[in-house]
Amino acid sequence: MRAWLMDHYQGVDRLRLAEVPDPRPGAGEVVLRVLFAALNPADAFLAQGLYPARPSLPHVLGRDGVGVVIAVGSAVRDWRLGDLVGILRCDAGVTHWGTLAEQVAVPAHSVVPIPTGWSPEEMAGAPLVFLTAWQALTQWTDPAAPPPPGHRLLVTGASGGVGVASILLGKSMELTVIALSRSQEKGARLRELGADYVFDPSDPNVVKTITTALGTHPINLAVDTVGGPFFPKVIALLGHGGRVSIVGRSGGTVPQFNTATLLFHRIRLGGVSVGDYGHQEARGIWEDIVRRLHSLGRKPVVDSIMPFEAVIQGFARLAQGPLGKVLVRVAS
Repeated sequence: MRAWLMDHYQGVDRLRLAEVPDPRPGAGEVVLRVLFAALNPADAFLAQGLYPARPSLPHVLGRDGVGVVIAVGSAVRDWRLGDLVGILRCDAGVTHWGTLAEQVAVPAHSVVPIPTGWSPEEMAGAPLVFLTAWQALTQWTDPAAPPPPGHRLLVTGASGGVGVASILLGKSMELTVIALSRSQEKGARLRELGADYVFDPSDPNVVKTITTALGTHPINLAVDTVGGPFFPKVIALLGHGGRVSIVGRSGGTVPQFNTATLLFHRIRLGGVSVGDYGHQEARGIWEDIVRRLHSLGRKPVVDSIMPFEAVIQGFARLAQGPLGKVLVRVAS
Protein backbone atom coordinates (compact mmCIF):
# COMPACT_ATOMS: atom_id res chain seq x y z
CA MET A 1 0.00 0.00 0.00
CA ARG A 2 0.94 3.67 -0.25
CA ALA A 3 1.37 5.78 2.86
CA TRP A 4 2.62 9.24 3.76
CA LEU A 5 5.67 8.68 5.95
CA MET A 6 7.02 11.03 8.61
CA ASP A 7 10.75 10.32 8.86
CA HIS A 8 11.64 13.04 11.37
CA TYR A 9 10.15 15.81 13.46
CA GLN A 10 10.67 18.60 10.93
CA GLY A 11 7.09 19.37 9.98
CA VAL A 12 4.37 18.10 7.67
CA ASP A 13 5.94 19.68 4.59
CA ARG A 14 8.64 17.01 4.80
CA LEU A 15 6.31 14.00 4.59
CA ARG A 16 6.97 11.56 1.75
CA LEU A 17 4.68 9.19 -0.15
CA ALA A 18 6.07 5.65 -0.24
CA GLU A 19 5.15 1.99 -0.67
CA VAL A 20 4.97 0.04 2.62
CA PRO A 21 3.67 -3.41 3.59
CA ASP A 22 -0.07 -3.82 4.09
CA PRO A 23 -1.12 -3.98 7.76
CA ARG A 24 -2.38 -7.20 9.30
CA PRO A 25 -5.03 -7.14 12.02
CA GLY A 26 -4.27 -8.15 15.59
CA ALA A 27 -6.78 -10.38 17.33
CA GLY A 28 -9.04 -7.48 18.30
CA GLU A 29 -8.43 -5.27 15.28
CA VAL A 30 -9.94 -4.57 11.90
CA VAL A 31 -8.11 -3.35 8.81
CA LEU A 32 -9.82 -0.61 6.82
CA ARG A 33 -9.35 0.38 3.21
CA VAL A 34 -9.32 4.11 3.84
CA LEU A 35 -11.73 6.19 1.75
CA PHE A 36 -11.33 9.57 3.48
CA ALA A 37 -8.91 10.84 6.12
CA ALA A 38 -9.07 14.15 7.96
CA LEU A 39 -6.24 16.54 8.72
CA ASN A 40 -5.98 17.99 12.22
CA PRO A 41 -3.72 20.62 13.80
CA ALA A 42 -2.60 17.89 16.22
CA ASP A 43 -0.99 16.10 13.25
CA ALA A 44 1.05 19.16 12.41
CA PHE A 45 2.08 19.65 16.05
CA LEU A 46 3.16 16.02 16.34
CA ALA A 47 5.21 16.35 13.14
CA GLN A 48 7.09 19.28 14.74
CA GLY A 49 7.77 17.47 18.00
CA LEU A 50 5.28 19.72 19.82
CA TYR A 51 3.00 16.90 20.96
CA PRO A 52 3.41 14.58 23.96
CA ALA A 53 3.55 11.44 21.80
CA ARG A 54 6.90 10.46 20.30
CA PRO A 55 6.14 7.53 17.99
CA SER A 56 8.92 5.48 16.47
CA LEU A 57 9.90 6.55 12.97
CA PRO A 58 8.88 6.33 10.25
CA HIS A 59 5.37 7.20 11.36
CA VAL A 60 2.04 7.69 9.56
CA LEU A 61 -0.12 10.58 10.73
CA GLY A 62 -3.92 10.76 10.60
CA ARG A 63 -6.34 10.33 13.51
CA ASP A 64 -9.72 10.46 11.76
CA GLY A 65 -11.05 8.53 8.82
CA VAL A 66 -13.72 6.45 7.14
CA GLY A 67 -13.09 3.15 5.43
CA VAL A 68 -14.31 -0.29 4.39
CA VAL A 69 -13.45 -3.31 6.55
CA ILE A 70 -11.17 -5.60 4.49
CA ALA A 71 -9.78 -7.83 7.26
CA VAL A 72 -10.79 -8.77 10.81
CA GLY A 73 -8.85 -10.23 13.72
CA SER A 74 -9.63 -13.60 15.23
CA ALA A 75 -11.43 -12.09 18.25
CA VAL A 76 -13.63 -9.66 16.28
CA ARG A 77 -17.33 -10.49 16.27
CA ASP A 78 -19.14 -7.20 15.62
CA TRP A 79 -17.77 -6.32 12.18
CA ARG A 80 -17.75 -8.06 8.81
CA LEU A 81 -15.86 -7.64 5.57
CA GLY A 82 -17.40 -4.84 3.54
CA ASP A 83 -18.76 -2.84 6.50
CA LEU A 84 -18.40 0.93 6.05
CA VAL A 85 -17.24 2.51 9.33
CA GLY A 86 -15.66 5.58 10.85
CA ILE A 87 -12.83 5.72 13.39
CA LEU A 88 -14.04 7.14 16.69
CA ARG A 89 -11.02 7.48 18.97
CA CYS A 90 -7.88 5.40 19.33
CA ASP A 91 -4.11 5.70 19.05
CA ALA A 92 -4.08 5.67 15.23
CA GLY A 93 -1.92 8.53 14.04
CA VAL A 94 -0.50 9.08 17.53
CA THR A 95 1.51 6.05 18.66
CA HIS A 96 0.34 3.72 15.85
CA TRP A 97 0.24 4.27 12.12
CA GLY A 98 -2.72 6.40 11.12
CA THR A 99 -5.11 7.11 8.30
CA LEU A 100 -2.85 8.92 5.81
CA ALA A 101 -2.40 5.56 4.15
CA GLU A 102 -4.41 3.35 1.84
CA GLN A 103 -5.03 0.92 4.71
CA VAL A 104 -5.02 1.21 8.50
CA ALA A 105 -5.37 -1.29 11.36
CA VAL A 106 -7.44 -0.06 14.31
CA PRO A 107 -9.11 -1.62 17.38
CA ALA A 108 -12.51 -3.04 16.49
CA HIS A 109 -14.07 -1.31 19.52
CA SER A 110 -12.94 2.07 18.17
CA VAL A 111 -14.96 2.04 14.95
CA VAL A 112 -18.61 3.02 14.59
CA PRO A 113 -21.21 3.10 11.83
CA ILE A 114 -21.75 6.31 9.88
CA PRO A 115 -24.78 8.12 11.38
CA THR A 116 -27.98 8.00 9.39
CA GLY A 117 -28.12 10.76 6.81
CA TRP A 118 -24.40 11.56 6.96
CA SER A 119 -22.03 11.11 4.04
CA PRO A 120 -18.69 9.32 4.48
CA GLU A 121 -17.02 12.70 4.03
CA GLU A 122 -19.01 14.28 6.85
CA MET A 123 -18.16 11.40 9.16
CA ALA A 124 -14.46 11.33 8.28
CA GLY A 125 -13.62 14.63 9.92
CA ALA A 126 -16.09 14.66 12.80
CA PRO A 127 -15.01 12.45 15.75
CA LEU A 128 -11.87 14.18 17.01
CA VAL A 129 -13.19 17.74 16.80
CA PHE A 130 -16.62 16.95 18.24
CA LEU A 131 -15.24 14.86 21.11
CA THR A 132 -12.78 17.70 21.80
CA ALA A 133 -15.54 20.31 21.75
CA TRP A 134 -17.69 18.13 24.00
CA GLN A 135 -14.95 17.86 26.61
CA ALA A 136 -14.27 21.60 26.39
CA LEU A 137 -17.93 22.36 27.09
CA THR A 138 -18.62 19.77 29.78
CA GLN A 139 -15.41 19.35 31.78
CA TRP A 140 -16.29 21.84 34.52
CA THR A 141 -18.69 19.67 36.52
CA ASP A 142 -18.34 16.26 38.15
CA PRO A 143 -19.83 14.24 36.63
CA ALA A 144 -19.31 16.06 33.36
CA ALA A 145 -22.44 17.84 32.14
CA PRO A 146 -23.39 20.62 29.71
CA PRO A 147 -23.41 24.20 31.01
CA PRO A 148 -26.81 25.53 32.11
CA PRO A 149 -29.03 26.79 29.28
CA GLY A 150 -28.63 30.51 28.75
CA HIS A 151 -24.94 30.61 29.70
CA ARG A 152 -22.74 32.57 27.34
CA LEU A 153 -20.03 30.79 25.38
CA LEU A 154 -17.07 32.49 23.69
CA VAL A 155 -15.38 30.53 20.88
CA THR A 156 -12.03 31.73 19.53
CA GLY A 157 -10.84 30.45 16.17
CA ALA A 158 -14.51 29.77 15.56
CA SER A 159 -14.21 28.77 11.90
CA GLY A 160 -11.83 25.87 12.60
CA GLY A 161 -12.90 22.29 13.16
CA VAL A 162 -13.20 22.51 16.96
CA GLY A 163 -14.66 26.01 16.68
CA VAL A 164 -17.50 24.92 14.40
CA ALA A 165 -18.13 21.84 16.56
CA SER A 166 -18.27 24.06 19.67
CA ILE A 167 -20.82 26.35 18.03
CA LEU A 168 -23.06 23.47 16.99
CA LEU A 169 -22.86 21.69 20.35
CA GLY A 170 -23.25 24.98 22.20
CA LYS A 171 -26.51 25.67 20.37
CA SER A 172 -27.71 22.13 21.14
CA MET A 173 -27.14 23.00 24.82
CA GLU A 174 -29.13 26.25 24.45
CA LEU A 175 -26.11 28.47 25.05
CA THR A 176 -25.67 31.97 23.68
CA VAL A 177 -22.64 31.67 21.36
CA ILE A 178 -20.17 34.48 20.74
CA ALA A 179 -17.81 33.57 17.89
CA LEU A 180 -14.55 35.25 16.91
CA SER A 181 -13.42 35.34 13.27
CA ARG A 182 -11.28 37.77 11.28
CA SER A 183 -13.15 37.06 8.04
CA GLN A 184 -16.48 38.71 7.24
CA GLU A 185 -17.32 35.87 4.85
CA LYS A 186 -16.64 33.24 7.50
CA GLY A 187 -18.49 35.32 10.07
CA ALA A 188 -21.62 35.24 7.93
CA ARG A 189 -21.35 31.46 7.65
CA LEU A 190 -20.87 31.14 11.41
CA ARG A 191 -24.10 33.05 11.94
CA GLU A 192 -25.83 30.59 9.60
CA LEU A 193 -24.48 27.76 11.75
CA GLY A 194 -26.02 29.32 14.86
CA ALA A 195 -23.59 31.85 16.33
CA ASP A 196 -25.58 34.59 18.05
CA TYR A 197 -22.77 37.15 17.81
CA VAL A 198 -19.65 37.30 15.64
CA PHE A 199 -16.78 39.71 16.34
CA ASP A 200 -13.43 40.40 14.70
CA PRO A 201 -10.58 39.64 17.17
CA SER A 202 -8.28 42.01 15.27
CA ASP A 203 -10.46 44.97 16.34
CA PRO A 204 -8.19 46.93 18.74
CA ASN A 205 -11.24 47.68 20.89
CA VAL A 206 -12.70 44.19 20.70
CA VAL A 207 -13.09 43.76 24.48
CA LYS A 208 -15.10 46.98 24.77
CA THR A 209 -17.05 46.16 21.61
CA ILE A 210 -18.09 42.75 22.95
CA THR A 211 -18.88 43.88 26.50
CA THR A 212 -20.98 46.77 25.15
CA ALA A 213 -22.92 44.40 22.89
CA LEU A 214 -23.54 41.88 25.66
CA GLY A 215 -24.51 44.43 28.28
CA THR A 216 -24.78 43.14 31.83
CA HIS A 217 -24.73 39.46 30.82
CA PRO A 218 -21.17 38.14 31.27
CA ILE A 219 -19.44 35.38 29.33
CA ASN A 220 -19.39 32.22 31.43
CA LEU A 221 -17.19 29.89 29.36
CA ALA A 222 -14.57 30.27 26.65
CA VAL A 223 -13.32 27.56 24.30
CA ASP A 224 -9.91 28.83 23.24
CA THR A 225 -8.17 27.24 20.25
CA VAL A 226 -5.81 30.16 19.63
CA GLY A 227 -3.77 31.19 22.68
CA GLY A 228 -1.09 33.68 21.66
CA PRO A 229 -1.29 37.42 22.34
CA PHE A 230 -5.10 37.39 22.37
CA PHE A 231 -5.34 35.16 25.44
CA PRO A 232 -5.37 37.98 28.06
CA LYS A 233 -8.37 39.47 26.22
CA VAL A 234 -10.20 36.16 26.59
CA ILE A 235 -9.67 36.43 30.35
CA ALA A 236 -10.82 40.05 30.34
CA LEU A 237 -14.10 39.06 28.69
CA LEU A 238 -15.12 36.54 31.36
CA GLY A 239 -17.49 37.24 34.21
CA HIS A 240 -17.16 36.09 37.81
CA GLY A 241 -16.49 32.35 37.99
CA GLY A 242 -15.65 32.19 34.27
CA ARG A 243 -13.91 29.17 32.81
CA VAL A 244 -11.51 28.74 29.89
CA SER A 245 -11.18 25.38 28.18
CA ILE A 246 -7.83 25.45 26.37
CA VAL A 247 -7.91 23.36 23.21
CA GLY A 248 -5.06 24.63 21.05
CA ARG A 249 -2.45 27.28 20.43
CA SER A 250 -2.70 28.19 16.76
CA GLY A 251 -1.72 31.75 17.70
CA GLY A 252 1.49 30.57 19.38
CA THR A 253 2.59 30.92 22.96
CA VAL A 254 1.11 33.57 25.26
CA PRO A 255 3.86 36.23 25.35
CA GLN A 256 2.73 37.96 28.54
CA PHE A 257 0.05 37.05 31.02
CA ASN A 258 -0.67 38.56 34.43
CA THR A 259 -1.97 35.70 36.57
CA ALA A 260 -3.47 38.23 38.98
CA THR A 261 -6.26 38.73 36.42
CA LEU A 262 -7.56 35.30 37.48
CA LEU A 263 -7.91 36.15 41.14
CA PHE A 264 -10.79 38.49 41.82
CA HIS A 265 -13.20 36.93 39.34
CA ARG A 266 -12.12 33.40 40.29
CA ILE A 267 -11.31 32.46 36.69
CA ARG A 268 -10.30 28.85 36.08
CA LEU A 269 -8.25 27.42 33.21
CA GLY A 270 -8.49 23.80 32.08
CA GLY A 271 -6.71 21.87 29.34
CA VAL A 272 -8.58 19.54 27.00
CA SER A 273 -7.38 16.10 25.89
CA VAL A 274 -9.71 13.49 24.41
CA GLY A 275 -7.00 10.91 25.11
CA ASP A 276 -8.60 10.72 28.56
CA TYR A 277 -11.68 9.07 27.06
CA GLY A 278 -11.77 5.29 27.00
CA HIS A 279 -13.52 3.61 24.09
CA GLN A 280 -16.76 2.95 25.99
CA GLU A 281 -16.98 6.52 27.30
CA ALA A 282 -16.16 7.93 23.86
CA ARG A 283 -18.87 5.79 22.27
CA GLY A 284 -21.51 7.00 24.74
CA ILE A 285 -20.52 10.63 24.22
CA TRP A 286 -20.52 10.16 20.45
CA GLU A 287 -24.07 8.84 20.50
CA ASP A 288 -25.14 11.94 22.46
CA ILE A 289 -23.33 14.22 19.99
CA VAL A 290 -25.04 12.57 17.01
CA ARG A 291 -28.45 12.89 18.67
CA ARG A 292 -27.85 16.56 19.35
CA LEU A 293 -26.81 17.27 15.76
CA HIS A 294 -29.86 15.42 14.46
CA SER A 295 -32.09 17.50 16.76
CA LEU A 296 -30.58 20.69 15.28
CA GLY A 297 -30.82 19.41 11.72
CA ARG A 298 -27.06 19.94 11.40
CA LYS A 299 -24.15 17.89 10.10
CA PRO A 300 -20.37 18.27 10.31
CA VAL A 301 -18.94 20.97 8.03
CA VAL A 302 -16.38 20.06 5.34
CA ASP A 303 -14.16 22.85 3.99
CA SER A 304 -12.34 21.03 1.21
CA ILE A 305 -11.28 17.60 -0.03
CA MET A 306 -7.75 17.05 -1.35
CA PRO A 307 -6.52 14.13 -3.47
CA PHE A 308 -4.32 11.62 -1.68
CA GLU A 309 -1.26 12.81 -3.58
CA ALA A 310 -1.82 16.36 -2.26
CA VAL A 311 -1.56 15.77 1.50
CA ILE A 312 1.11 18.45 1.92
CA GLN A 313 -1.11 20.97 0.12
CA GLY A 314 -3.94 19.86 2.40
CA PHE A 315 -1.88 20.77 5.46
CA ALA A 316 -1.13 24.12 3.84
CA ARG A 317 -4.88 24.70 3.50
CA LEU A 318 -5.31 23.74 7.16
CA ALA A 319 -2.71 26.35 8.14
CA GLN A 320 -4.55 29.03 6.14
CA GLY A 321 -7.62 28.73 8.38
CA PRO A 322 -10.43 26.76 6.71
CA LEU A 323 -14.10 26.85 7.66
CA GLY A 324 -14.68 23.31 8.85
CA LYS A 325 -12.60 20.25 8.09
CA VAL A 326 -9.94 19.60 5.46
CA LEU A 327 -10.16 16.02 4.17
CA VAL A 328 -8.05 13.77 1.98
CA ARG A 329 -9.70 11.44 -0.52
CA VAL A 330 -7.59 8.30 -0.19
CA ALA A 331 -9.66 5.97 -2.40
CA SER A 332 -12.95 5.94 -4.27
